[in-house]
Amino acid sequence: MARRTRTAKENQAGLTKDDYKGAPSTLCKGCGHESISNQVISIMYEMDVIPEQIVKFSGIGCSSKSPTYFLSRSFGFNGLHGRMPAIATGAVFADHTLQAMGFSGDGDTASIGMGQFKHVMRRNTPMVYIVENNGVYGLTKGQFSATADQGLELNKQGLNPYMPVDIVREALASNATFVARAFSGDVNQLREILKASLSHDGIAVIDVISPCVSFNNEDDAHHSYSWGREHEVAIHDLAYVPPRDEIEVDYDETTAKKVTMHDGSHIILRKIREEHDISDRIAAVDLLDEADQKGILMTGLFYINTEEQNLVEIKNLPDEPLNRLTQERLRPSREALEEVNRSIF
Repeated sequence: MARRTRTAKENQAGLTKDDYKGAPSTLCKGCGHESISNQVISIMYEMDVIPEQIVKFSGIGCSSKSPTYFLSRSFGFNGLHGRMPAIATGAVFADHTLQAMGFSGDGDTASIGMGQFKHVMRRNTPMVYIVENNGVYGLTKGQFSATADQGLELNKQGLNPYMPVDIVREALASNATFVARAFSGDVNQLREILKASLSHDGIAVIDVISPCVSFNNEDDAHHSYSWGREHEVAIHDLAYVPPRDEIEVDYDETTAKKVTMHDGSHIILRKIREEHDISDRIAAVDLLDEADQKGILMTGLFYINTEEQNLVEIKNLPDEPLNRLTQERLRPSREALEEVNRSIF
């Protein structure tokens, strides 16, 4: 049988970019969530990912609708409000050979889902957890969310008197092993962070500031395009190097850092702003404090730990996924049950 010739538009997996798309979007034109969806499509195509190897999870909200708009060939589950982490954890137990990706929002994660968010991090569940953070409940017409700026005033909502929940700070406090922040208007940085997160063998939390153009895009709102573009400060210039490429780094060690991921791929960090040790969790917290004091949007990879055991390793799950085992292999024999009974009684 003759080998099929791969066309210029096909990747190494023999797929075109259209194979990574989903249903037509119903999000508002200009929504930051749309940028995230577009980057997911692009990186999956560029990284030659087989869509059926991805499993998508979401809760409730505009952000949780977005998985519909990409990877239509992938498995997916849209769960209850705030309960996405529990569903994803169960799926990882059933088949840890699939790449789990969770898509949530500031309401779905930082309000009703905060408890679940905390536990998925402390268990180091191997998944990418993207928070599409716009500071409002866009699906229910613009009420303040838990991440809304203190003192923010919105039409028909009044003044927000409460301090915001910082997703990155919560992730660091909960010992998440990959913590990053991105701005949906900075697609180059967002792409590299997304690529790197897919190679992390643990919980990868990405807080993406994703402006809501309908309810929270005032010039002075910290979740707006205008404020984000004027105040964004990148910790570093981040480049992802896939495992199939030869690694050659010519940079001086004082200006670049190479981080080896679990699958053999690398992240190369070139310092733009200052020296930041991404293996130092306390240093990451200090960066957040500085950002708050100076009123800037600090983006990039804050922290990574490639040594911590993930949930699959902690539970010593077998290489063969549990959901592939037949009843004959799962059900103990009569002899085995009798032996157990004898050992007890």
